[in-house]
Amino acid sequence: MATFFSLTQTALELGLISSLTVLALFLSYSMLNVCDLSTDGCFTLGAAVGAVVALAGHPYLSIAAAMAAGVASGFVTAILQTKLGVDSLLAGIVVNTGLYSVNIAVMGNASLLNLNRTDTVFTAAKNLLEGTAFAEQYKLFVAVAAVAAVIVFLSLFLATRLGLAIRATGNNPDMVRSSSIDPVFTTIIGLCVANAFTGLSGCLLAQSQKSVNIDIGSGMVTIALASLLIGNAFAGRGKIAFRACGAVLGAFIFRLVYTIALRFQMPAFMLKLVSSVIVVLAIAGPYVKSQYPELRRRMLHKEKGGAA
Repeated sequence: MATFFSLTQTALELGLISSLTVLALFLSYSMLNVCDLSTDGCFTLGAAVGAVVALAGHPYLSIAAAMAAGVASGFVTAILQTKLGVDSLLAGIVVNTGLYSVNIAVMGNASLLNLNRTDTVFTAAKNLLEGTAFAEQYKLFVAVAAVAAVIVFLSLFLATRLGLAIRATGNNPDMVRSSSIDPVFTTIIGLCVANAFTGLSGCLLAQSQKSVNIDIGSGMVTIALASLLIGNAFAGRGKIAFRACGAVLGAFIFRLVYTIALRFQMPAFMLKLVSSVIVVLAIAGPYVKSQYPELRRRMLHKEKGGAA
């Protein structure tokens, strides 16, 4: 039982932190209809910038710095798409490739930074909760606070005039253009905000693990996409807050599967395959479910024909 609670807490902590990236894709992919493949590099950028600022003695400033770095990454990706005519998928790949070199430079030409003796937002939360019943859940405390803040922000932001324009851009950019709204501007703002969440997610994961390496963001776009699709199965419709909570739930379920796989000593190299399988199931599941009544009707018709 103790092992079960330990696995659940670990999955919940990692799921909540990675859900910030899922919420970023919720904004860019679900709302803006842009598949941003720069997520891996932006996640690492947020982790690297956050770690460097924390090492300089500014744990709280590291959060703002990581989000600002994410905004910069999103801005470059958006400019490539909207001003230079680069396809959205290719723009994400180009930025992701370039960010590898940028991240190495940010980390001081190193591939690994150690935060074991560095004050972070997690050590601050640990000191704050020391002596209370929640002393062992300090990581969960920080993750819940960050996710709650982002969900509240998204709910309020997407209800504003600008937020509605971003949603409309994803649905029908031609209609937005005919309504005297600049889809270029809404795309830039949407990607900047989304990548700010990705940078925050990377920063929190690095500080939670007390280290950052150059491959910390590897596969994050796959993980986030799978989590988003799982979340859509639970809350694909409804209000923004409800759908955002569904995305967070999807991130938790995905991380729980990961944690259980590791618990059963699955080789680390197999986890990429697990991610791919989950993505396929999340995408194909709703389609297969929708086709089931027709398939069942055909089988019944075939059986009646055979009996006749």
